[in-house]
Amino acid sequence: MTTPAEMNDFNAQVVAEFRANGGKVGNYFEGKNVLLLTTIGAKSGEERLSPLVYTKDGDRYVVAASMGGAPKNPAWYHNLVANPKVTVEVGTEKFEATATVIADRAERDRLYAGMVAHAEGFADYEKKTDRVIPIVVLER
Repeated sequence: MTTPAEMNDFNAQVVAEFRANGGKVGNYFEGKNVLLLTTIGAKSGEERLSPLVYTKDGDRYVVAASMGGAPKNPAWYHNLVANPKVTVEVGTEKFEATATVIADRAERDRLYAGMVAHAEGFADYEKKTDRVIPIVVLER
């Protein structure tokens, strides 16, 4: 199991690589679409930065609150539920967006299938947990 400190170190390395290479990231994220999501902490009120794999659905960016198939949702998910105004970095572009959790199960399943098609690890995450992994869309 990865400790929170190890996860923070991993995320910090991914963010540094992302910013140094115009949004390109290697190793675990090689060949995958990666964005940086800044949320406002639901409890702390402080900015929180998370690198996430994404797909596109039209103009919308799609992310999954998978947390690697953990039994609970990631902190960034709770943050954007509390404050849906977020900042997104894709490539060298940075913009404000609104996060919306997809409530419709059929649409959620369609968008999650897109995540699996882009990064097959998402299929494993679903098998590891009993929860329905939330899908969130980010729109300008």
